[in-house]
Amino acid sequence: MAVNAKKIAVYALVVFVLYVIITDPEKAADYVQIGFEGISDAASAIGDFFTWLADGAN
Repeated sequence: MAVNAKKIAVYALVVFVLYVIITDPEKAADYVQIGFEGISDAASAIGDFFTWLADGAN
């Protein structure tokens, strides 16, 4: 039963994403840009953390 609910949730999410892209492509592009900026910031923070660890955690 949980598998069916998961499939329904995934299909609903895909339909919603397609709806947003079709109805307002500029806003969809903004969402993608925000997402990539967040991923970039997170990767940079992780890199800074490991650099700090490699330098002896000073």
